[in-house]
Amino acid sequence: MPMIRLTAPAGALTEEGRGSVQRDLAATLLRWEGAPDTAFFRAQAWSYLVELPEGAQTTAEDDAPRFLVEVTVPEGALSERRKAGLVEEATRTVLTAAGLAPDDALRVWVLVHEQPDGTWGAGGSVIRHADLVALAKGQRADA
Repeated sequence: MPMIRLTAPAGALTEEGRGSVQRDLAATLLRWEGAPDTAFFRAQAWSYLVELPEGAQTTAEDDAPRFLVEVTVPEGALSERRKAGLVEEATRTVLTAAGLAPDDALRVWVLVHEQPDGTWGAGGSVIRHADLVALAKGQRADA
């Protein structure tokens, strides 16, 4: 199942953005992964917001806030086209949540971590990519 985590300096997101960015990023991830839009799959798309304390993030140049989006998906779940779309949309989502302009896009990094098959467990069992694909097909048929 997919997981997405945004790390940002505290106070770098607008109030509205802070209230919506986690669900927006989770929905973006599910869309690009091609998962069915069902309650089950939405509940499995975990989204974290990690806010760093003041002074915990800087660069060699300045103290302007930077944002790190980390995505974890099963290996093979995202084609190159889907990864590119995910990175582009996640970047836009974070910029909007922070009230920043598109030309601030280099302040957002997106790292896609692909979890090797057989190394992901949930509910006390190892979950394989093929299991998720079969489950998604069944969810689509039931939708």
